[in-house]
Amino acid sequence: MKNRISIVVPVYNAERFLVRTIENIQAQTFQDWELLLVDDGSTDNSRAIMERYESEQIRCFYCPQNLGPANARNIGLEHATGRYIAYQDADDLWEREKLSRQLSFMQEHQYAFTFTSYEFADADGKRNGRVVHAPRRVTYPEFLKSSTLASNTLMFDRTVVKDEWLRMPLGVAREDAATWMQVLKQGIDAYGLDEVLVLYCRHESAYSGNKVKAVLGKWQLYYKIEKFSLIKSIYYVIVNTWAAVRRRI
Repeated sequence: MKNRISIVVPVYNAERFLVRTIENIQAQTFQDWELLLVDDGSTDNSRAIMERYESEQIRCFYCPQNLGPANARNIGLEHATGRYIAYQDADDLWEREKLSRQLSFMQEHQYAFTFTSYEFADADGKRNGRVVHAPRRVTYPEFLKSSTLASNTLMFDRTVVKDEWLRMPLGVAREDAATWMQVLKQGIDAYGLDEVLVLYCRHESAYSGNKVKAVLGKWQLYYKIEKFSLIKSIYYVIVNTWAAVRRRI
C-alpha cells in the first residue's frame, strides 16, 4: 500500500461517459491504484456498467438515493485503502502518465497536496486548445480569489492530509471548493505541476456548465460556509467569477 493511489469517482447518470472514463483509468502507466466507483442513485444504466467492471481493483458502492457528489465522495474516502487519494469525475479524462507524473512530483518534493494543469474539451473529449496552467503554489488567500484547483487534477497524501479534512460538507453547491479550503486553512498549501495531464470535458448537463448555479454556489461558499460579511462575500464572488471567465476565454 506504500504508493497505492485510491481514485474516487462519483457516478450519477453517467452511462454516456462511464466506460470511457473507467478504461481511461485502466490505461494509466502507473498501475498500483484502486478505483472506487460510487453510484449516487443513478436512474440510467450506470449501475449495470459498474457491475460489469467490478473487480479486486475496481470496487463499486451504491447509494439507494441521489444525495449529491459530496456524499458519494465521502463514501469513497471511507473505503479508500491507498496512501494517496485522487478524484476524478465520471465524464473527464486523464493523460496516461497522469498518476505516475503527479506521484513522482509529490514524492520528489515531499508535497502533500498537488494539482496539475488541464485543458478544456467538449463532451466527446475533443480538445479546444484552452489550457489552464497550474501556478507553482496556491495558498488559502489565493484560492479565495481564484478557484484554480480543479477536482479532477488533485492528489493528496493521506499521511499528512487527514481524512476528516477531506470529508465534504453536504447540502452545498461548491462542496469541493469548500473542502479544498478546509485543507488549505490547515496551513497545507497546494503545489502545481504545470503539465497538461487532464482533459476537462464540458457539456450541457455538467454542473460546471451552469453559470447561474456556479455563481450562486460561490456566494454560498463565501457567505454561508466561510461566514464572510455581505460586502466581503460580494467582493470575492466578483473576483472569483472574473478569474473563472478569464480561464474559459
